[in-house]
Amino acid sequence: MSNKIRLGIVGLGRIGMHMANIEISSFPELYEIVAVCDLIEERAKKLGEQTGAEIYTDYAEMLKQENIEMVYVATRSCDHYMHTVMAFEAGKDVLLEKPATISYNQALALFAKAKESGHKLYVHQQRRLEAAFNAVKEVIDSGKLGKVYEVNTEQNGFQHRDDWQTISEFGGGQLLNWGPHLIDQSLQFLGTSSYSLQSYLCQETAGGDCEDHLRIRFIGDNNRVVNMSISGATALKEGRSFVVYGDRGAAVYEDGVLKLRYINPEQVVPEIISDPGTPGASFGASGTYESEFKIDWITEEKEMGVEGEGCLMQYWKHMYESYRNGAPFFITDNDVLSIMRVISEVKAQNKYIMK
Repeated sequence: MSNKIRLGIVGLGRIGMHMANIEISSFPELYEIVAVCDLIEERAKKLGEQTGAEIYTDYAEMLKQENIEMVYVATRSCDHYMHTVMAFEAGKDVLLEKPATISYNQALALFAKAKESGHKLYVHQQRRLEAAFNAVKEVIDSGKLGKVYEVNTEQNGFQHRDDWQTISEFGGGQLLNWGPHLIDQSLQFLGTSSYSLQSYLCQETAGGDCEDHLRIRFIGDNNRVVNMSISGATALKEGRSFVVYGDRGAAVYEDGVLKLRYINPEQVVPEIISDPGTPGASFGASGTYESEFKIDWITEEKEMGVEGEGCLMQYWKHMYESYRNGAPFFITDNDVLSIMRVISEVKAQNKYIMK
C-alpha cells in the first residue's frame, strides 16, 4: 500500500505551478497530486492532465474530495488565512506558501486555528536550507572569524515590476515576498532572541503602491548587528550576497563564491596598547597606523554555485519525514511567528512613509 502524501493544490500561478512541475514531481515516491484548483480553468486543466489529478475551478468543491490529505495553499498572500482555515474546516492539513499571513495578529489566529482543529500546518520557508546561508552560518559558528559583530545579507535586482505583488490590497511588496526568507535567516544569524530593529521602506521602480526597496537592521542584546537588504531597484550588485565581519577575520559570499580571510587560529593576538603621547614623524610604534604585531593571515575560497536549488528541494523530504514519521521539523511555529512579528513591526515603523 502506498504511503504517499496525497496533495491538493490551490493556486496555480508561478509558485503553485512551478513547485508541482519541478519539485513535487521530483519525489514521486513521497507525494501524489490528487487535485488541482485555479480560477483560470486552462491552468487547472494543464496541470491536471500532467498529473492525473482531479480538476477544479472552485476551491470549496475541491475540499470536498475525500482522498486529499494535505492542501498546498499557493494563492495570493491576502487569501492565505482564509484558504487555510477553509482547509482545516474541511478536515485537511495544510502546506502554506510564505508569507504565512499578512500580519502577526493574523498569524497568531491561524496557528490557534490549527491547534483547535488538530490539523498540521507547515509553512514553506525553504530558504532555511539555502546552501550559501548555511555555509556562511557554519563559518560564523566555527569561530574562525572570532567574535562576529556584523552580518549583512542582501537580495537585489532591478525590475519595473507590475504584477499583483506590487499591490497592497493583495499582500504585495518585497517585505511579504522575499522578506520572510531573509528575515528568517537574519534571526538565525543574530544569535539571540532579544533584539531591537530599525527599518526603512520605499517604492522606486515598481508599479503598484508597495515597497520595492527595504532595509532592516537587527541589533541584538549580544551586540551583534544584522543588516538585511532587499531591493528591486538596484542596477548593480544583483542577486544574493552575504558579508560577515569578526574581530579575527571576514567572509564574503557573492556570485556563487565564498571567500574567507582570517587570522591563523594558532596565532595569539596580543593586547594592543595605545600610546597617548604625541606621535613623531610617523604613526604609532610601527611607523604605520598598525601596531608592530604582524598578522598571519589565512585565506580560503570555495565555489558554491549561485542558487543551490537542490538544497531548497530537500524541504519536501523533511516535510514528509515530519508528516508521516513524526520527525522534528526544522521550521517551528515560533519561527514563523517571529518572522511575522518582524513584518508587522516594520510596517508599523513605516506607515507614514508608504502610501
